[in-house]
Formats: sequence, structure tokens, C-alpha cells
Amino acid sequence: MATEELDVDLAACEDLQKLGYAQEMSRTLPYCSTAYGLAAPIATSLVGGGPVVMVWGWLLVSAFTQTLALSLAEICSKYPTSAGAYYWCFRLASPKYKVLLSWINGWLTMVGVWTIALSVTFGAAQLIVAGVGIYRPNWVATPWQTYVIFLGVTTVALVFCLFFNKYLPTIDILCACWTALGIVVILICLSVKAAAGRRPISFALGGFDPAASGGHQAYTYSAIGMIASMAEEVHNPSRILPRAIAWSVPIGAIWGVVFLLPIVFTLPDVATLLSVPSGQPIGVMFTLAMGSNGGGFVFGVGLFCAISISCAASRATWAFARDKAIPFHGHFSKISPHISDVPVNALFLSTTIQVLLGLIYLGSSTAFNAFVGVAVMCLGASYAMPVAISVANGRKDVRDAPFSLGRAGSVVNGIAVLWILFAIVLFSMPAVVPVTPVTMNYASVVFIGFAIISAVWYTINGRYHYSGPPVPGDMSSAQSPRSTPAPSKLD
Repeated sequence: MATEELDVDLAACEDLQKLGYAQEMSRTLPYCSTAYGLAAPIATSLVGGGPVVMVWGWLLVSAFTQTLALSLAEICSKYPTSAGAYYWCFRLASPKYKVLLSWINGWLTMVGVWTIALSVTFGAAQLIVAGVGIYRPNWVATPWQTYVIFLGVTTVALVFCLFFNKYLPTIDILCACWTALGIVVILICLSVKAAAGRRPISFALGGFDPAASGGHQAYTYSAIGMIASMAEEVHNPSRILPRAIAWSVPIGAIWGVVFLLPIVFTLPDVATLLSVPSGQPIGVMFTLAMGSNGGGFVFGVGLFCAISISCAASRATWAFARDKAIPFHGHFSKISPHISDVPVNALFLSTTIQVLLGLIYLGSSTAFNAFVGVAVMCLGASYAMPVAISVANGRKDVRDAPFSLGRAGSVVNGIAVLWILFAIVLFSMPAVVPVTPVTMNYASVVFIGFAIISAVWYTINGRYHYSGPPVPGDMSSAQSPRSTPAPSKLD
């Protein structure tokens, strides 16, 4: 078994060298999984349409997102590198535009990665606040208290990513088990107790408030492309990563339905839920529906998600720094010689950015919430770019991809690109109407702001120093601190 695994890793190292990079981290992760916060869209779904948006909106989003997942899986199987979407743009685009498109995509990815990590870690803090609210209903967290809890979450995630890197597969397993157990417990307890009463099927599957603009379930799937960030640490990435990306959506969709159905059939009074001071009604919802304080344990999944997203964000940051696209790239592209297989500097950079952006919450929660929409918009645009380029090229570059979509590829790719364009427009809309300065969605403003900053930096620095990812076979461009590859650590 060990010999076979070593052969697979050596082959993966050779494939990575063909992509232009040296193997800098050991391939110690047997698989790659991402935990998604199923509770995140509850509030926006309640205020943005009700049960129809929660259930049917979830299924619709899952169906369209599956086309994107399949499209990314196909490209990833051909180019399995932690560089991800910006590398794919560079390889797929024409020589005239590949450097510029790669730069644009890379900074979309960076902004998306940093802000989605911020939203997950801060969301975990808000879930903890909601969990505490179950047992202390009279306590209302102030912004600075929520921020302190957020700092605690980021510290825990940082410690795990630094010192428990080799245990991340085990942590992923624990996360999956915790999530599954929590969903099953919710299904049973809500179905049996229904302390707030039971809703008729006409409400649970047909209740809709047309006065609002709709929920944001697409947020749940916004990080599917970040699975590629772990490409250089998994065994047999050409096979494992495409399967992880492709299957993440149907598995998430099924668990999402199991999670949502008991909620919509036992949903307490919506007005009561939306009046929760913290803005996160899930704690009060479980308390009212179960008639007890027994639902608090399910909020632990947020901490697992924070660890996973922080790890992926550090790898994405490290990969972009390796290609000289980030200021002080020589510093942030280093792999620590003291802590095995951890891009320590890149990890601290992504964590510091989260902590600094989190300060915005102390001044304006409305401005802070814009970063959630920006995360989805930036990551979605970064995913759509290589797919659109591939379609424009007649898909000739992915015909020999190990994970091939075959004749259906053009249709699947086209739907995926159109879906992302629609999602970007959707996440630019306010969550509620009528629109006021407080309820206004400033995501589009932040999105354009980051785009301007990226363009200015390219004009000042990027066009002189950034030449794109390394040309296949040109190992001089791979900024490797090691002279020999590290294929695997075998016990």
C-alpha cells in the first residue's frame, strides 16, 4: 500500500513539474473536503421570500452550481495546481491576453478568498453568539464583544493550521461527522417536538412573501473552487480533486434538504425570528421549535469550517505570492523550515487581513456585510473566467482532461457562465425592500473598489514584475526553497 501510494505521489510530482512548479509541500492529505455552513442563509431566506426560497431556492441554486462544479472539475483535472483559476486562465487564454487575464483572475481570487474566509470565521463567531443566546436569552452581544469572539475563532483556526496541519484530514472527518450528527438530531428532534406548532405542507413548500428580493443560498457553495488550493498536498490530485469538486454539490444539496425540511415544517413565527437583536435567528428558532435549550451543540460546525477555510486561504495566498503577484512575494511564498509543510507567512497574511477587515464591523455592520456579497462575486467571477475562455476556444484544451464532460461540455460550461453572471447581479441587490442607507447592499461598490485597486497596482508594479505562472518545464520560475521534491510522508 505504501509503495503504491509513493508511486502515485512521484507521478503527481512529475505532473506538477510539467505544469511549471516544484513540489514544495508533502502530499499527506488522502482526500479533500469542504464543510459548508448550512445555517448561513436562514435569515436572508426568511426575509427574502420564506420557505419557497429556503427549499426550492436551495435546490435551484444547487442544480445550477453543479454545472459550475463539473466545469471546474474538468479543468482542474487537466491542471491540478494550488494556483487554481488564475493558472487555468493563463494556460487557456491567448498569448496576447494571458498575463493580464491571469492577473485579473488572481486578484479576484485573492479578494474572494480573503473575504470568504472573513465571512466564515465571523459567521462562526455569530453562530457562537446565537448559541450563547439559547442559554442566556437576555444577553445581547455588542459589536466589540462579537469582534472579540471573532478574534477567538481566528486564533483557534490559526493554531490548528500552524501546529496541527498533519491532522487536518482527521479534523475534516470530525467536521463531517459533527455536521451529519447535527442534521440527523435536528431532523429527529424538530419532527418529534415541534413545540412552536406544525406548519401545513402548503406553507412549508409553498409559503412565499413576494415583497422581498430573495435569499442568498449561493453563498453556501461559493468556496467550491478553493478545493483546488490543496492540489499540491493531496495524493493523486488529477483524480481526487475533480471528484471532490464535482461531488461537493450533490452531497451538500442532499444534506441541505434534510436540514431544511424539518425547519420549514416546524418554523416558529417569522416576525419573532427576524426581530432577534443579533440578526442571526437560528438560535432562537431552535429554542422555540424544540421547546428547550438542547440545540446549542450544532453550532460547533462553524469552528470546523473556520479551520478549513483558513487553511485553504493560506494556500491560495502562498500560490499567488509564488508567482510574484503579491507585494513582498519573496517573503509570503516561503514554506517554513521549522513548521512542516505550512506556508506560515502566507497564513499570517491572510489571517491579518481578516482581523483588519473585521474592524469594519465595529463602525458599520452594513458595510461589513457587503464583504459577504463581494466574496461570492469575486470567487464566482474567478471561476467563470477560465470556463468562459475554454468555451471561447472551442474547448480544445480540455478534450484530453482526465475528468472529461464529453459532448455535454459546451452546454454545461455555457450554463455555468450564465449562472455566475446572474449570481453576481443577484448579490448586488439589497436583501430587503424598501431600500434605505442601512439596508443598501454595498457589495458592488466594494467589488468595483477592489477592481480599481488591482488595476492601479498592475499599472504601478504588476506589468513590470508579473509575467504569469511559470511556463511548463521552466523550473527557474518556480520559487522553490527546496532543491528536491518532497513527494510524501509515510509512516
